[in-house]
Order: sequence, then structure tokens, then C-alpha cells
Amino acid sequence: MQSKEAADRLKITQRMLRHYEKEGLMEVGRTVNGYRSYSAADLRRAGRIRDFIATGFSTREIRAMSACLSDEGSGPCEGGVEKLREKLEHIDRLRAELDEKRSAVIDRLATLQNDLVTLSSP
Repeated sequence: MQSKEAADRLKITQRMLRHYEKEGLMEVGRTVNGYRSYSAADLRRAGRIRDFIATGFSTREIRAMSACLSDEGSGPCEGGVEKLREKLEHIDRLRAELDEKRSAVIDRLATLQNDLVTLSSP
């Protein structure tokens, strides 16, 4: 199938499919006239790439997990569980940092509001 139909099925853009290929995440066959031709296996691989990106993985991180992208690696794959755990730990660290920043902003806002009330009181 050509890239427009593949992109429609995956609910992504054709540009994103080309990006996956450019980043070395997949190799797509070509027709005689040079158009990209996506097989069912290509669609499954692109779907896995899309899902990894949606969960916060960079293309560099995904490339390091290439064994997890093929049909042979669609189940548990070498390093896949470890990489997912690392990503979860990273997300948890970011979340904790954001929670700390949020608390600091709330505290600062309360202080400023109290100072304004004090200044405006006779």
C-alpha cells in the first residue's frame, strides 16, 4: 500500500512515516516507479514506533530498541522491559520536579497575595 493509505490507517501523517524511515527506524520497499510501498509488517512496525513516541521515547531511544519493533520482537524483546522501566523512572522524576515547582509557585503566589492585602489595608 502507498504512504497515504498507510498513514491514514496508522492515524499519522505521511511526513511522520518518512521521518521514521529517515531516522533509520524502518526500511520501506519501493515500487518500480519509486513510490514507497508499505507491507503489513511495515504497518505493524510503524504502529509500534508511533506508540513508543506517544509514550515519550525519542527516535534515538527507539532505534536502540530496534529488536522490539519487528514482528519477531513484538512480544518481550531484549532490553525492552528495561527501557520501559527506565522511561517510567524518568517520567516519575520529571513529575516530581514539576510538583516541586508547582508547590513553589503556589507558595509564592500566596505570599504575594497576602502582601497585597496587607498593603491595601488601612
